[in-house]
Amino acid sequence: MIYNYILLFLFYSIFGWSMEVVISFIYKHKFVNRGFLIGPYCPIYGVGGILITLLLSRYMDDVLVFFVMTVAIATVLEYITSYAMEKLFHARWWDYSQKKFNINGRVSLETCIGFGFVGIAIIYFGNPIVMKAISMLPNILVKIIAIVGMFIFLTDVIISLEVMSNLKRVKYVKRDNTEEITKQVKKALNEKNIFTKRLVEAFPDFKLLKERTKEKINKTKEEIRKKQKEIKIMKRELKKHEKKLNKLNKRGNK
Repeated sequence: MIYNYILLFLFYSIFGWSMEVVISFIYKHKFVNRGFLIGPYCPIYGVGGILITLLLSRYMDDVLVFFVMTVAIATVLEYITSYAMEKLFHARWWDYSQKKFNINGRVSLETCIGFGFVGIAIIYFGNPIVMKAISMLPNILVKIIAIVGMFIFLTDVIISLEVMSNLKRVKYVKRDNTEEITKQVKKALNEKNIFTKRLVEAFPDFKLLKERTKEKINKTKEEIRKKQKEIKIMKRELKKHEKKLNKLNKRGNK
């Protein structure tokens, strides 16, 4: 029933958000309100949970095959999500470039293996518990909870997308130090409204494409300067040769 899958999606989205918060607390020793949306959701976990449930339930009897296929789905899903968010908002919200075995910094072997274990937890423990809880509720109540929950979620998506779209209109302060640029951008965003502040706090380590563009521009400028120096040297050499040639011509005329 579609309402069951809606509740599964919402459950795993909230579960994923909770897990991200716990992991952030362990590493940073402080509460970080994680998630792309304003509310306590990480939709990538909800989508992943549904995909695993629909596509891989038939492989439950073979844990190894199930694990490998879950890793594959997680890899594709995370890569597509990273790419789509970058294209939409011109910002990269996570970067695994410093990790070994990564693909364009969007996915890494370490995180995908972690998602593989999450998939095992979903299919063998999460789904049975959630489905049992749902089966204990009257059908009409399941429908109401699913519809209301999805309405709240979609409202959150609309508001969050509107707030996030402002990131493309932020005026970047010119600085040579890229870290200083990031601080200035965060400051500018924090001054906007409570929703924007919530989203910025969710991704304290995000890398703006503007910084990367600036680095590329600086490299290009440096290359141009080098070429200009080479051209100047070549011109000086050419003038020397022209002078020598003129002297030889004068001697020849004599």
